[in-house]
Amino acid sequence: MLVTFMVACKDDLPGPLNTEDKMTVLKSIKLVSAGEAGNEVLEGTVDEQTKMVSFPRIDTLTNFSDLRFEVELSDGAQLDKESYSIEFQEGQSSNSFVMKVVNGERFREYIVRLRLLIPLFGADFEKGQVYDFSANPIGNPAYESFVGLNTRGSGFDGENVLVVDRGGLGPHLLKVEDLKENNTNPIPLNITGVTGGTFPYNMGSVVNGHVYMASLSTSGTNPLRVYHWEDPNEDPEMIIDLLPSSIAGAGARHGDNFSISLDNNGDGYIYFIAEGSAALRFTISSYTQVTDTRAVNLPSNYGQWSSYLQAGTGEYFFVTDNLNPVTLVNAGGSSAMALSSSALPNNLTDVRVVEFNEERYLMGVTVARSGSETANLLVYDITRGADLVEALNNFNDNPQSAVFDYNITSTTNIAPGAQTGFKVVKDEDGNDDKLLLYAAHADAGFAIIEFSKKELDD
Repeated sequence: MLVTFMVACKDDLPGPLNTEDKMTVLKSIKLVSAGEAGNEVLEGTVDEQTKMVSFPRIDTLTNFSDLRFEVELSDGAQLDKESYSIEFQEGQSSNSFVMKVVNGERFREYIVRLRLLIPLFGADFEKGQVYDFSANPIGNPAYESFVGLNTRGSGFDGENVLVVDRGGLGPHLLKVEDLKENNTNPIPLNITGVTGGTFPYNMGSVVNGHVYMASLSTSGTNPLRVYHWEDPNEDPEMIIDLLPSSIAGAGARHGDNFSISLDNNGDGYIYFIAEGSAALRFTISSYTQVTDTRAVNLPSNYGQWSSYLQAGTGEYFFVTDNLNPVTLVNAGGSSAMALSSSALPNNLTDVRVVEFNEERYLMGVTVARSGSETANLLVYDITRGADLVEALNNFNDNPQSAVFDYNITSTTNIAPGAQTGFKVVKDEDGNDDKLLLYAAHADAGFAIIEFSKKELDD
């Protein structure tokens, strides 16, 4: 809540303005009752122009019902009270009260602002460093591979950007450290033996330095293949090779989307969502071993620009596309809850949960396919809640605006593949220090935004 104080300055009553013995100026101030023991002294700063008084951050154990001050005032002036009281509501980190300097019938009011010395959590979304290679006009032009719908798939792991370019450059990696220096030095993937499908490569991702690319299969008898690289210079390993028609319940077209969720041991899942049909699920072990393959039914019919990504590290996944509400499901496709369109845009896709510096966020990128849709990286604070389900229910019941919103493009296209990614960078003590977010969109390029953790300003 924004509270505005009207500051009165009454040095002109009664008598002439140049009467020196009735002035009401606060020349200096100290808070002398800070701290748990009530004996800490904090030097204040007086801005006579704005009539604002500020102090360094104050110990939360201070007795705020009995605040005492030592002041230097105009001759004959005094404070209107011997002590002051202020109350902080839950969640408040700062508050203000009015202090009067009185001299006879004259008085002057000052606004005293106190800020609590409390730990700050999460990322400082007001101070992001942007490395932009998108259609947003504030940065570089869109990266050259993202034209003519040549690139519909990409990936990010904090160290590399994967660009699945079906055009002249071919599939390649870009080093994040190079991009930070405004250098785009493509590292080609060795695509020896990468064949088959309507396109031999269309989608992909990079996880912990492991690169994956998938073919586009436009019929049940068209091969769906996934390749893996640990070194972009080495021959790839084909880890999936099948005809979708060989899997009971599978749809006809796969490879317009590719979702991979693996832990630090390389264990997890790969999903392909077939438009208007089930998803193909591959259980992965040690990055390359496929231990189970099956079709799983979904809560709704989903489009080509879909995703099926693990929500953090728990049992749930987000299934998304450009038409349906963001939905929480389990690994088998059973719905746990759907987020209302008033809470999250229906075209928010590639949704992920990010935990950073004791806060929890939901991130995704909107798909720009028709009408007035735009492609924006959106980040929402979903910290409040003991677990993810409670947090999402809280958010659903009380939707909040995005804490970060970055435009990638305002131009639609007919095949708007969109991807996200993130990386939490630790300091030398193993604490969260930097947060890198990634968003890409077909025919629009990509952007990386780096945030520091929130820190006290004094």
